[in-house]
Amino acid sequence: MTPRIDPDLLPAEPNLEWENKIWGAGIEWIAGIDEAGRGALAGPVAAAAVILPTERSLTRELAGVRDSKQMTSSQRESCTQRIREIALAFGVGMASPEEIDALRIVPATQLAAQRALATLSIAPKYLLLDYLFLPDSPLPQTSLVKGDMRSLSIAAASVLAKTCRDAFMADLDGQYPGYGLINHKGYATTAHRESIIRLGPSPIHRFTFAPIRED
Repeated sequence: MTPRIDPDLLPAEPNLEWENKIWGAGIEWIAGIDEAGRGALAGPVAAAAVILPTERSLTRELAGVRDSKQMTSSQRESCTQRIREIALAFGVGMASPEEIDALRIVPATQLAAQRALATLSIAPKYLLLDYLFLPDSPLPQTSLVKGDMRSLSIAAASVLAKTCRDAFMADLDGQYPGYGLINHKGYATTAHRESIIRLGPSPIHRFTFAPIRED
């Protein structure tokens, strides 16, 4: 069961409370990590890692950056540009549908996160994650429930993971027409479920996920 957090304890916008604690301990390079596509029926799971500079003005410069699910597409695109300009380093990693089926979704998400970290031009010293833990990483890390609503670093990663995966799914729409991937990005909408019934699953679908899975 996912741990719950009192909604009244959540800030109005993601902030630097956790980053400030870690920076205050003398640790400068913190990678915020979040994923996108974990619950989709098709396509990869994506994870982004973002290292922000130690500037207290970040909450102003990145105003509007929050849980990507609470943002419109145009808001995410605008914020993505600002995040890339301001971040010291950022990267995105993915795990394929085949890897998701072979490993299951949590290990595949961890794999995507490790791949994102491997692309960073700066080696982080600490990880802040949205309800995820990387057991194979030697780095100190904190996993936050609703992390993308509490930490600006995690929220920035949430936005990058979402926009990168959305663009990837839009490209796949041309390769696998008829499923409407450009619209629902592989999630379990009614239209997507109906297209699977009509066309059958494609190679980019997750065969271990219901309703595709045959019990």
